[in-house]
Amino acid sequence: MSSNTRRITAIVAALLVGVLLVGGLVATTVLAQGPVPWGGGGMMGPGGMMGPGGTTGPGGMMGSGGMMGGWGAPGTGTPLTPEQVAERARQYVAAYGNPDLEVAEIMEFDNHFYIQAREQSTGRFAFEFLIDRTGGATHPEPGPNMMWNSKYGHMGWRGMMGRWWNRQSGPETVTAEEALAQAQQWLDANRPGTTVGDEADAFYGYYTIHTLKDGQIAGMLSVNGYTGQVWYHSWHGAFIGMEHEEE
Repeated sequence: MSSNTRRITAIVAALLVGVLLVGGLVATTVLAQGPVPWGGGGMMGPGGMMGPGGTTGPGGMMGSGGMMGGWGAPGTGTPLTPEQVAERARQYVAAYGNPDLEVAEIMEFDNHFYIQAREQSTGRFAFEFLIDRTGGATHPEPGPNMMWNSKYGHMGWRGMMGRWWNRQSGPETVTAEEALAQAQQWLDANRPGTTVGDEADAFYGYYTIHTLKDGQIAGMLSVNGYTGQVWYHSWHGAFIGMEHEEE
């Protein structure tokens, strides 16, 4: 190997180590700070290191919004019909190649449609994803769905990025009742006047809960099933309606 080749190899190796160290520091800092509102500017926002571009398939770069960008603004144009959204949701779930998965719930917000996938055999929720209201781009939901999901989270964050977040495994130590109580405590401190819904939807590694304002759905948050950490879903916008729900 020539001296120039060795020099180039050493430089590339040093750059890779630098990227890993910086990424690990960012991940550690975000976890230490607790819930964060994805979709703003900076490294994780539009135009940042994770922003725009990507693909729409499961496990890809999550559609036209990039890895973490594009969540916080509604699209322009005519919204998809409920039938179109339901069909796109079914196609997305089917693309995982697991016949046990089904579409469980579709909610419309002014930024996008929110969908839950569920395991038919267990009744347990599997993962969450979003569909753009006008363009129809389909991608995994950011936040808990990708960072805390101990079974399906790897479909959104593969390889190195998944390892940074060190997902836990095994039976959750936080019960659904405790998750609801933890969520209400967080809301009392951060969004006074907002209450939790009646149920905590159990995913692998966390729960997702509807939040209510004056008895009506206002948004949602998630509670880590091991630590009780609360992560508010700040990227949805205003709730419009429940479009579709399987029995």
